[in-house]
Amino acid sequence: MSEDDGEPSDKQKYEFQKVIEKLDDYSGSGTQLVSIYVPEDRQISDVVAHVTQEHSEAANIKSKQTRTAVQDALKSIKDRLKYYGNFPPEKGMVLFSGAVDSGGGQTTMVTEVLETPPDPIESFRYHCDSHFLTEPLQEMLGDKGLYGLVVLDRREANVGWLKGKRVEPVKSASSLVPGKQRKGGQSAQRFARLRLEAIDNFYQEVAGMANELFVPKRHEMDGVLVGGPSPTKDEFLDGEYLHHEIGDIVLGKFDVSYTDESGLYDLVDAAGDVLAESEVMKDKAEMEEFFEQLHDGGKATYGFDATRQNLMMGAVDRLLISEDLRKDVVTYDCGPREEFELIDRRKSTPTHTCENGTEGEVIEREDAIDHLMELAEQRGSDMKFISTDFEKGEQLLTAFGGIAGILRYSTGV
Repeated sequence: MSEDDGEPSDKQKYEFQKVIEKLDDYSGSGTQLVSIYVPEDRQISDVVAHVTQEHSEAANIKSKQTRTAVQDALKSIKDRLKYYGNFPPEKGMVLFSGAVDSGGGQTTMVTEVLETPPDPIESFRYHCDSHFLTEPLQEMLGDKGLYGLVVLDRREANVGWLKGKRVEPVKSASSLVPGKQRKGGQSAQRFARLRLEAIDNFYQEVAGMANELFVPKRHEMDGVLVGGPSPTKDEFLDGEYLHHEIGDIVLGKFDVSYTDESGLYDLVDAAGDVLAESEVMKDKAEMEEFFEQLHDGGKATYGFDATRQNLMMGAVDRLLISEDLRKDVVTYDCGPREEFELIDRRKSTPTHTCENGTEGEVIEREDAIDHLMELAEQRGSDMKFISTDFEKGEQLLTAFGGIAGILRYSTGV
């Protein structure tokens, strides 16, 4: 789905993820942090009435500290609701408020209102706990695209999911099918018959695993992929062992050498054409192009300093950033020029010795991804978040600092 169809951009998803991470860092000393999920068709007056009722009932809380904290949070939410008309914004909204621990036995009142969730809020929900309720929001940001995966031969089988960019092994089975033997006479016929029965029983077991996993999700799935050597996968599909509703959404069968958990990953690779529009294959294609340019084409950049310099020159066609990058960039005043340093988000701002030997004065500290995204927007560069759930995506984070780019032209930087 495109952004015009309501699907948030990578930038919007990242901004939303940052808010969720900030909310997850908060904690209260008791069940005093309030979360309210409001669907778009819920009248604001109904929400106000619910908050008023909860405020009244909070008077019965025995702990004075918790009672005061909950009532203050509800009052803050009620005050925020005054700024809305009869209904919340499109897709609904989520309100968070409460006294959070700020260290040294002190608390700070925080109130956050999220007006643009990635997906519509499905139902009204009121929650009071020692942490804000963010799980429904995390689910909205979850990987898009759901495919069932089955790999099998006559010895073993594995069943799992492809969820967006992530392969998730779930179930496995080993068979009792005996190997082929060559004996003459009636014993050979009997052995062949028993072997066929064992194969049939194993296929039924594999189908049972797949049906148990896939059937409850059949209306949410984008398809099923089956892999293995010939003729195993052909026998399995031609024998119609799968539930008919699952069999109807099999997108293809693919030659896969391994049928252990690694075979699920091989199946995703083998089904590249079928999955060409899925998130994982898009990420893999970006990284494949990056490595090609890095080794042969000369139109690749990586690392914060070089990539930033190429962005400033307008040379970056696509900025590639690891989804797991959690860094800040500090800008220092070094006399006639500014210098930059990338640091771990959890660490304090370090002193910086400029190239001219002086100590740099801190001008700004900001999220490194925000810093790079702003430059990319100014220079007309596209930006793509890359998952770490496959080998080259993991290499982007560990070997290239989580920051890279594919250039419009070779710059030598």
